[in-house]
Amino acid sequence: MASGFDDIFAELTNINAEQVLLAERVKLLEEQLEAGGRGSGEADGEQERPAGAPVRWDELDAEERAVLWPEFVRWVIWVADRYEMTTDQLPRQCWWKHGAVVEELTALWTSHESAYAGGEDGGSAPYLWQDALARAVERMGRYWLGACRNGQHRARHREAPWGGDADYLALLLADDEPEPDERPADDE
Repeated sequence: MASGFDDIFAELTNINAEQVLLAERVKLLEEQLEAGGRGSGEADGEQERPAGAPVRWDELDAEERAVLWPEFVRWVIWVADRYEMTTDQLPRQCWWKHGAVVEELTALWTSHESAYAGGEDGGSAPYLWQDALARAVERMGRYWLGACRNGQHRARHREAPWGGDADYLALLLADDEPEPDERPADDE
């Protein structure tokens, strides 16, 4: 008979496996940087991006973006075809119009590169990547895509972007500390 802790232990096992994978990925990236990856000032002036190096699209210069974006798009098309994604899971006509979907797919892309780049724990990394893919596909369909379905793009609506409200930003950045919650404490 299963105890009430089985689900917790299973989730802790998953978290531990992800942490091991991340630690290995950091170690691999550090080794690649030391061996002459990004920032090494190679003689020909070109810097090679290590497999699995994180990508922040908003921080790339135009030249880096012109190189990485087509690579990324080819990978997205490959993964959508390979895993037979439906338009409900990843709308073919508009996935790139959803910033959160691009970020989710970018994380999957760099994780995939890292998982299949080899290393000390090459056996479990691809398996963990498969698990990450399944969770990401569910998140994209459930949270990030809004009402986009069956070949139709529908922009998500909200009253105002959080960063575009000067009064809201001023309130958040005020020097005063927030007031403590003044609800009565439970006496039980």
